[in-house]
Amino acid sequence: MPLIAHSSLPSFGRLEKQGEMILSKERASHQDIRELHIGLLNMMPDAALEATERQFFRLIGHSNQVAQFYMHPFSLQSIERGEKASKHIKKYYKTFEEIKAQGLDALIISGANVSHPDLKRAPFYEELRQVVEWSYENVTSTLCSCLATHAVLEFMYSQKRTPNGKKHWGVFPHKVVDRSHPLVKGVNTRFDIPHSRFNGVSEAQFETAGAKVLATSSIGVHLAVSSDQFRLVFFQGHPEYDSISLLKEYKREVVLYLEGGRKDYPPFPTNYLSPQNCAILHEYKTRLENNSASINDFPEDLISKTIDNTWHDSASAIINNWIGSVYQITNEDIRLPFMDSIDPSNPLGL
Repeated sequence: MPLIAHSSLPSFGRLEKQGEMILSKERASHQDIRELHIGLLNMMPDAALEATERQFFRLIGHSNQVAQFYMHPFSLQSIERGEKASKHIKKYYKTFEEIKAQGLDALIISGANVSHPDLKRAPFYEELRQVVEWSYENVTSTLCSCLATHAVLEFMYSQKRTPNGKKHWGVFPHKVVDRSHPLVKGVNTRFDIPHSRFNGVSEAQFETAGAKVLATSSIGVHLAVSSDQFRLVFFQGHPEYDSISLLKEYKREVVLYLEGGRKDYPPFPTNYLSPQNCAILHEYKTRLENNSASINDFPEDLISKTIDNTWHDSASAIINNWIGSVYQITNEDIRLPFMDSIDPSNPLGL
């Protein structure tokens, strides 16, 4: 069912222009369908702030046929922002205090750009902890993406992430290891997911935390759930990524190299670019080295038209299952996490 444009947030208009189904609040009020209110704690840096909105909004909008979705983005005051992002957040985002007063049916917590393994060095560490503690007691289910997964495992289970030794960057094949869980019903038993992370939490650490691993790969766990099977959902990858997200990240790394921010020219993301696209980018690198090209000549438009997306269907299926499960057990009172008959220690009755 459609997303509801209940505010003037520009992402709604942009998604509608891209062909997504967006309903006005007035039109939605005439449909006898239950609404779900989903929060998005957006911790991504300024350059990715609005893109992250659209990526998660799109996943939710594609996911389920039983509800109208009201999306409520918010961020953390402790994250330093530039002028443009600050204006965007002030105009379109709620504060955490407003979120707490309103309540949510479900919450998504995005990743963040913190490469150092010690999360306590992140300026938003304590503020994020407060959100996690509140959501666990007041929200039906919280979906944690990448760094958010690492933070929750540290906050709640004392499992600290460790460096990978190198950046896991690219699109990696994963295997469903528990086919019985409702989150993976109807999902391909093997599927791709993008990753972009310097650090990780091992499968052994998930198990020590009492979490149930649902999908894993050669670079580690992607999908897991807390011991109650649903109140916390953990992603280590980025299923929300657009087809061109890794290409844009690669371009940022090239810029970083040209500006002296990294010593080596960036390698290609794993399993992402076709041989033809690699050849185009090799030629571009040669031209850069010969001073016959600049960053303005980066062949983004040419390459973006031919990049394959091998993860969206599985990502949508998992989100669909997540939203469907929230719908079945959440309380009609948005401030309460579960229906009266639901056992919080086993909300799905597994």
